[in-house]
Amino acid sequence: MPVLHNQVANEELKRRMLAESEPRTTLSFYKYFRLDNPQAFRDGLYRSMGDLGVFGRVYIAGEGINAQISVPQHRFEALKTLLFAAHPALDGVRLNVALDDDGKSFWVLRMKVRDRIVADGIIDPTFDPTRIGHYLRAEQVNAMADDPDTVFVDMRNHYEYEVGHFDRAMEIPSDTFREQLPMAVDMLAAEKNKNIVMYCTGGIRCEKASAYMRHHGFEHVYHVEGGIIEYARQAKALGLPLKFTGKNFVFDERLGERITPDVIAHCHQCGTACDTHVNCQNQGCHLLFIQCPVCGEKYQGCCSETCRDEKDLPVHEQRARRAGRENGLKIFNKSRQRLSMDLPWRAPGKTAE
Repeated sequence: MPVLHNQVANEELKRRMLAESEPRTTLSFYKYFRLDNPQAFRDGLYRSMGDLGVFGRVYIAGEGINAQISVPQHRFEALKTLLFAAHPALDGVRLNVALDDDGKSFWVLRMKVRDRIVADGIIDPTFDPTRIGHYLRAEQVNAMADDPDTVFVDMRNHYEYEVGHFDRAMEIPSDTFREQLPMAVDMLAAEKNKNIVMYCTGGIRCEKASAYMRHHGFEHVYHVEGGIIEYARQAKALGLPLKFTGKNFVFDERLGERITPDVIAHCHQCGTACDTHVNCQNQGCHLLFIQCPVCGEKYQGCCSETCRDEKDLPVHEQRARRAGRENGLKIFNKSRQRLSMDLPWRAPGKTAE
């Protein structure tokens, strides 16, 4: 029986990927549809994608599939053929090809079966995720953006919104999508008669959010087809002005795709204009935050002097220093606190805008 999971060390897989001479295409796709046997579907797809040299993350559930992957360029058409034939619901599924891509985002194929392809916390048995809002293509998005009776709603996390968003978009200030859904209903209660346009990175969260809003009585609900990735691709192809400003955060090694030249965020350590996300180089912390090159050199890629001074110590001493330290250090708190230290460019007790 074939092994249906990776058995090679992560470092070795990354070395092999970096040594590849053929370019890769990075893409993402999702689809909500009913799967009666997610595990069997997963196992078959894992074999087929593995044969094509696909790397990336794929989540499968009874409600559908969500994937961020890369494929050797000469096998892109074979991948399309595979996906379109994998299930009737996937025939013609939209593939969002990365805009700013060197093909080095993934080096292993990880495919997991989950309860949901997006953790939403919805327990209402009457909720129908297929009763979605209306898709908007790029030209329609731009028309809506210029309409004062339209509200754009960002269904991403704070660290995504911080580096780029649609003009005048409303942020739902929560740490998780499951928290955002009921918050969006409450925050938009007074806007119920307006057009509500929801968006996210690739479409999967805003599509479910549009169904949730309709479930709660909102009638004029729309969502950006293919999310920011597809909007930017369409707008650039058509020569349309971009209503999204800044960088689109992505969940791979790149941590962002440049949409416009504007830098709307700031280094979390010195306050200079910067929108480059990094993870703290202290592996006992690994905090996700924004750091400029000057602070990167000063703190050696770490979020604080404490982490900088600790990261090169012997492992046993690092563990001793971390004993009893709050695990919250490892979490980038999206809406309340950027770093677990006082930042000199910020007034005491004030969080970043």
